[in-house]
Amino acid sequence: MPYNGQVEGKNMKALLRLLLIVVLAGSFASMAFAADVQGMLLDKMCSPNIVKANDQAGAKAHTRDCALMEDCAKAGYGVLTADGKFVNIDPAGKAKVIQALKASTKKDDLRVQVSGDIKGDTIKIASIKIL
Repeated sequence: MPYNGQVEGKNMKALLRLLLIVVLAGSFASMAFAADVQGMLLDKMCSPNIVKANDQAGAKAHTRDCALMEDCAKAGYGVLTADGKFVNIDPAGKAKVIQALKASTKKDDLRVQVSGDIKGDTIKIASIKIL
């Protein structure tokens, strides 16, 4: 069979285009986007039933003292939004959450605004404000 460089060149260009598309799609999928998230702060120990039922009243009744309990703090935190999504706060942000909780005088109704980079269902927080 004779060598056909022209056909091989076209196949190589098509392969390179496909590879470029795959690489670009993968890089966009792993990008984090700046976002502000508002909702009710919950620890992950107490959140499963509240989130499952999108129980905004239950989230509002969740106390600061509970969120600061050792096991609850160790589990981590997240924000239940008004539309029922639970946005996890990255593990590195736990210290900022604890600091904000300790500085607050609120006993419950832990509405927060969290700013940071969101990727998937997790936000890497830059700041947190208890509203």
